Amino acid sequence: MKNRREFLLKSAIGATGLVLAPTWLQGAPALIRSYNKPDSKINGVQIGCITYSFRSMPDQSLEANIRYIKESGISAVEMMGEPVEYFAGMPQPTFNRMRGFQLGGKQRRGEELTESEKAELADIRQQSEAYAKVVSEWRSKTDFKKFEQAGKMFKDAGISLYAFKPNTFGVNNSDMDVAYGMKAAKILGANHVTLEHPSNDAQTLRLGKLGDANKMKVGYHGHEQQTFGFWDTALSQSSSNGLNFDCGHYIAAGHTDMMELIQKQQGRIWSMHVKDCQTPANGKGNLPWGTGNTPIADILQLIRDKKYKFPATIELEYQVPEGSDAVKEVQKCLEFCRKALA
Repeated sequence: MKNRREFLLKSAIGATGLVLAPTWLQGAPALIRSYNKPDSKINGVQIGCITYSFRSMPDQSLEANIRYIKESGISAVEMMGEPVEYFAGMPQPTFNRMRGFQLGGKQRRGEELTESEKAELADIRQQSEAYAKVVSEWRSKTDFKKFEQAGKMFKDAGISLYAFKPNTFGVNNSDMDVAYGMKAAKILGANHVTLEHPSNDAQTLRLGKLGDANKMKVGYHGHEQQTFGFWDTALSQSSSNGLNFDCGHYIAAGHTDMMELIQKQQGRIWSMHVKDCQTPANGKGNLPWGTGNTPIADILQLIRDKKYKFPATIELEYQVPEGSDAVKEVQKCLEFCRKALA
């Protein structure tokens, strides 16, 4: 036993590059497997994050995203599609997609675009349509072995992937595209996929039925169009349909019945985005946690006390301060959660 303990201890030290092992590791071989792996399940509440939070980081590869998640201390994740799909061999766009997102967001918020911005957005959308056809062709012939490899990379890093958000669930996506996205999610270990609510009853019906057929839940995300009854139609269409609720946007929309909504829909909330937004009276800003109007601590304590099962997903949307980066800010959000759930 003594020799075996010494061997395990030396192996742990060698694997982590440590000179000295912490005292809890000595004589505790069963814990070695999880050493140096993140753990963001706090008093029964699974805190996760969406990798959209790391969009400002320079390297957007799958390997880098896994590193960001791990360095943030996060052990469960909602994964955006592109890093995994590029890892699997998906052709990359030759145009600036981020610029398209920026201009499209500006337009959705009702902000006036300049004539040059309108022309730029129209050109990006035209290129995007052509690119979508190329990607759809690639997806129809995909070898899912790379997704299996990606799933193992998350597992080896100590990260569970509970949701996957590829760009495959739109009105213009084929049933094949949808089935591809759901199969990829399942291989990665996710129990649901997420997308922006399409505000289209026929589409939520179609996705719900495809979710039933592929044994994959579908979580619909909302912005300021969320209301107490926003998801009712989708929920009635299929047991696969559920909420990817955003508590920050709900506050920014001016609603005061969020806690009642969470309690009513807790069985159909597949995951929840957490951010600190202001009420309309205060400007609707997205602020560092604890400085806005979203009752984040109350929400987390409700999940803990009621033993709700859905994860609370950190979504970093406030401006990253100068001298910091997205990983450090996600760490701060996680620390906020630890204090709220202590």
